[in-house]
Amino acid sequence: MIQWRKSSRSADSGQADCVELARLTRAVGVRDSKDPGGPKVALPAASFRDLVTTIKRGDHDMP
Repeated sequence: MIQWRKSSRSADSGQADCVELARLTRAVGVRDSKDPGGPKVALPAASFRDLVTTIKRGDHDMP
C-alpha cells in the first residue's frame, strides 16, 4: 500500500494548495491532497530533486 504524506511546506502557506508525496520504488508520487482520488504523477527521484531545486531557486520558467 502506498503511504501518502502532506508536504511540510504545504501547511506553511495557510491556503488550500496542499501537495502530498509518496515514496515509490525509484520514484516520488505527487498528488493534490484535496483530490486524493484524482490524478497522480510519479517522477523519477532525480527528476523530483531537480524540480524541488528549481522551485527553491524561484526559476519558474522550466523547460
